[in-house]
Amino acid sequence: MSERWARTLLNGYRLAGAAVYPLIGPYVAWRASRGKEDPARRRERYGRPSKPRPPGPIVWIHAASVGETNAVVPLVRRILGYGVNVVLTTGTVTSARVADEQLGERVIHQYVPLDLKPAVDRFLDHWAPDLAIMAESEIWPMTILELGERRVPQVLVNGRLSDRSFQSWKKRPHIAEALFENLAHVVAQSDVDGEKFQALGARPVTVSGNLKVDVAPPAADDAAVDLLRSQIGNRPTWAAVSTHDGEEQVAAEVHRMLRNRHSGLLTIIVPRHPERAGELASQMSGMGLKVVRRTSSESIAPDTDILLGDTIGEMGLYLRLTEIAFVGRSLTGEGGQNPLEPAMLDTAVLSGRNVQNFRDAYQRLLDGGGARLVRDKEMLAGAVNYLLTNESARREMMAAGATTVEAMRGALDKTLRALDPFIHPLVVKARLETANGG
Repeated sequence: MSERWARTLLNGYRLAGAAVYPLIGPYVAWRASRGKEDPARRRERYGRPSKPRPPGPIVWIHAASVGETNAVVPLVRRILGYGVNVVLTTGTVTSARVADEQLGERVIHQYVPLDLKPAVDRFLDHWAPDLAIMAESEIWPMTILELGERRVPQVLVNGRLSDRSFQSWKKRPHIAEALFENLAHVVAQSDVDGEKFQALGARPVTVSGNLKVDVAPPAADDAAVDLLRSQIGNRPTWAAVSTHDGEEQVAAEVHRMLRNRHSGLLTIIVPRHPERAGELASQMSGMGLKVVRRTSSESIAPDTDILLGDTIGEMGLYLRLTEIAFVGRSLTGEGGQNPLEPAMLDTAVLSGRNVQNFRDAYQRLLDGGGARLVRDKEMLAGAVNYLLTNESARREMMAAGATTVEAMRGALDKTLRALDPFIHPLVVKARLETANGG
């Protein structure tokens, strides 16, 4: 595919987006009916602002979902501390809640506009950002092209590319180059990610490490932790967190395999998508297991087999109830989930082998002794059994994970250094406008 043909395709994408824009309403309404959109703020998805633009320079920061939002919160706070306004966009209801809880009125939160020309244009016309910062793997063609047309510097921070995404872009090198040439800087999570971005034409590329390491451990309500700990008592526990379809079944079967060896064993299962909890509870009850859902008023009894974590935003609570955590989307799913939160909370980390999206974090934890990979259900049961039986080995893993995470810190400062050439002029501009009464 030639460069000219790639640009023709991207222009076609722009025109197609404009054509389907009038028809997108039913889709957004359907998402709202399923709780995936905020009905009261649906207009923001069309680029229609719900707040006025403040005077002075603005940095637009986009983080797709909860993990990315948590990762950029310290970055947002530092930029706000310079006296520069920030518009933070997210794509999910839960990430909007995180933004509100952690940043409140200090930041202007909007839902990200659909990647269609009318919506993106309307958003950019109103907010007129001086700098756009995107987190992780947020490559939206229309948004990138429109920002490029307006000469707005674009920086990708905490950048990562999964193997699948990289191979997909490699098949379309001219399209990749036509998009990535619009990025003024890519700050990648790892050396491997940096090499991928460079191979696709991004320049310049620097490596910062993972911003998710520089966040505080997930918080928990102390009273809730104390209450559940009192109900659990001295029972042995392990957890399967951020699980995807099929992994809850594996965790329940591991529980059945181990409960005779470890009297009173309690297994904590926290699905990535808690809306599946009703189905999962019925499935586990059908296996002869007694299940208590976190959202129920039922207490954990001595004969409770499974605590089903069917809430959002309480990972810190569940991880404080155990010293062993299997991290999902790694046995029956692909890509893995973030192992850093369990490691931060002194938890021995277990995972399946499909952890491509968090390769660098897992490699460091494996090298440091804070994590182990398992191949299947039997191997997972063996690992949990070993750690429950051997306190010294369990505590060594817990300490190794915490030490590894501490050694990985520093991504925030490296990211800010990469952003300084873009942010410093805005700081000067903001101070001059304030001094002049602008």
